[in-house]
Amino acid sequence: MLLLNSDVFTYKNNELYCEEIKVSDLTTKFGTPLFIYSKKFFRDRFLKYQKAFEEINHTIFFATKSNFNLNVMKIFYDLGAGIDVNSAGELFRALKIGADPKRLILTGVGKTKDEIKMGLENDVLLIKAESPAEIYTINKIAEELNVKARVAIRVNPNVDPQTHPYITTGLVQSKFGIPAKEAIELYIEASKMKNIQLTGIDMHIGSQITKVSPFVDSVKKLAEVYFELKELGIELDHFDIGGGMGVVYKDENPFAIEELAENLIPIFKELNCEIMFEPGRYLTANGGILATEVIYTKSNNEKNFIVVDGAMTDVLRPSIYGAYHNIQPAKINGENDIVADIVGPVCETGDFLAKDREIQKSESGDVLAVMTAGAYGMVMSSNYNARRRPPEIVVDKNKFYVTRSRETYEHLLYDENIINELHD
Repeated sequence: MLLLNSDVFTYKNNELYCEEIKVSDLTTKFGTPLFIYSKKFFRDRFLKYQKAFEEINHTIFFATKSNFNLNVMKIFYDLGAGIDVNSAGELFRALKIGADPKRLILTGVGKTKDEIKMGLENDVLLIKAESPAEIYTINKIAEELNVKARVAIRVNPNVDPQTHPYITTGLVQSKFGIPAKEAIELYIEASKMKNIQLTGIDMHIGSQITKVSPFVDSVKKLAEVYFELKELGIELDHFDIGGGMGVVYKDENPFAIEELAENLIPIFKELNCEIMFEPGRYLTANGGILATEVIYTKSNNEKNFIVVDGAMTDVLRPSIYGAYHNIQPAKINGENDIVADIVGPVCETGDFLAKDREIQKSESGDVLAVMTAGAYGMVMSSNYNARRRPPEIVVDKNKFYVTRSRETYEHLLYDENIINELHD
């Protein structure tokens, strides 16, 4: 059985703790499934990132799509982060925490007219465009609002990030961004639009990248475009490399942020502009777990099954990516390890959290921890099978705070009514 330990999730007397709080105390009080986050992890991770790039002019924009809990967003915002929002809903949430719109960037490959309008009306720092058609749309809406839209263009450097194909975004076959060969022409065209102010050049090549080389190759390619634009008289204020830094789910050996800085800072210094980053998973993933209770155990002579109350509705990644999340007991009880599938109660064969996993033999009532669930957990959750989404708890040393309560059955019926005329 693999046990992932960190500065914030540790075993003391065989009990799993988040900072100074015993996980089983939280599950007893709030039930399961239950998301538990560590404020210390979020804070330390962000400050480490800041320090790595302190010698250059830079801004870190927290990628809200990884974890849009209001209090998690505010932790990073209060530390000095900007917020990267990918939809009107995420923009609404960012405004809800009191974020200054000048510290928000609006991204996304398919922004609607209403989302673009909302961004312009709130005067966000910039809108990141991903197609010629989108730039025309932004220009038109900006003209109608009598404003000038600050726009950056996402350029696709066509570099293989060597990660899962579902989270690869920098290759030519990806739906994201503008091919580098077409970018120059688009910048020239956009620079002539009356209601567009070009502010930067952006990229995002993928997620869960564990090697530095794809970033180095991509930044070098993007820098060539940046300097070519400069020669054409198009001066840009910022250079955004996106996010995508990998984390440990199992036995990965991702690069340290200091290694990334060492390789990229010399290139950034030549650019002489503001450098932007958009990390999400890197800042949050290992700072959260999903605690889930064993409901039943069963065997069919060929396989062992541990049926838990957590499901694909809570942590979807294993079902759609075949992604690995380590799963370990909240209490080490000395039982022998078995090999089992850890599955949820949802009526789908694809509802599993782990397959053929070596884990401590469990019984009904035991609590398991799905690790590395601080990113792409709650944000990808659903009400499938009319399941209620879990609470989210933030732990700060020896205190904990309920930042979202468990949904009630009434939540599931929000604004849904029986229309009597349909049943006459």
